[in-house]
Amino acid sequence: MADLAGISTRTLRYYESFGLLAPQRINSSGYRIYGQVQVDRLQIILFFRELGMSLAAIRGILTSDTFESGQALREHRSLLLDRKKQLDRLLANVEKTIEMQEGRTTMTDSEKFEGLSQKMIDENEKKYGKEIRSRYGDAAVDSSNDKLKKMGKEDHIRLEALTAELNETLKAACEQGDPTSVLAQKACELHKKWLMYYWTKYSKENHLALTEGYVCDPRFTAYYDQIAPGSAVFLRDAMRKYLAD
Repeated sequence: MADLAGISTRTLRYYESFGLLAPQRINSSGYRIYGQVQVDRLQIILFFRELGMSLAAIRGILTSDTFESGQALREHRSLLLDRKKQLDRLLANVEKTIEMQEGRTTMTDSEKFEGLSQKMIDENEKKYGKEIRSRYGDAAVDSSNDKLKKMGKEDHIRLEALTAELNETLKAACEQGDPTSVLAQKACELHKKWLMYYWTKYSKENHLALTEGYVCDPRFTAYYDQIAPGSAVFLRDAMRKYLAD
């Protein structure tokens, strides 16, 4: 089974211990016996791993009451096609950059970052598109995506620096433990500045709703927990004070 899939026996046993792939049976000599069902299941597991999914996410899909292998494969195909489009865009960008360096064409700063901005848009759509479109509407999301596409080199550099400053400030404020502190309020101000790289129109109501969503959605909570444990709740509480002033 391991040789067939091109993985190690250790990986195969790890998938078993993780609850992803149990053998059909174990014979009297202690050998694991696999059948066609297990072969097909391992194929789907490895498909999803190629897409960068965590083992926990894959297990959630495979153990769902609504799991159906045909549908899983169709979704996998759709994700691969999205990745192919992104790679095609990046390849076109690289080829045009080569032509520019050889003096055969010119590129604006926006064009230089076009593929990278589109990658960000595609990833956001895949992860959160359904939720944000239902919450804010197609027009607002499309407008935000257009803004991202127009970002140039300096915008990307400033956004990267701002993101680092925001995360460092939020972490330090969390360590203080007071969402009403000066440092916590600075984190809120930085969060607003960061947000305006994506939003075309600001409202206090939507900003607060967004931070409420960080607490309710485990994907966002996990992201902020990497900055500092409990920082999603801390930011939400700090934002209530910030927007009330």
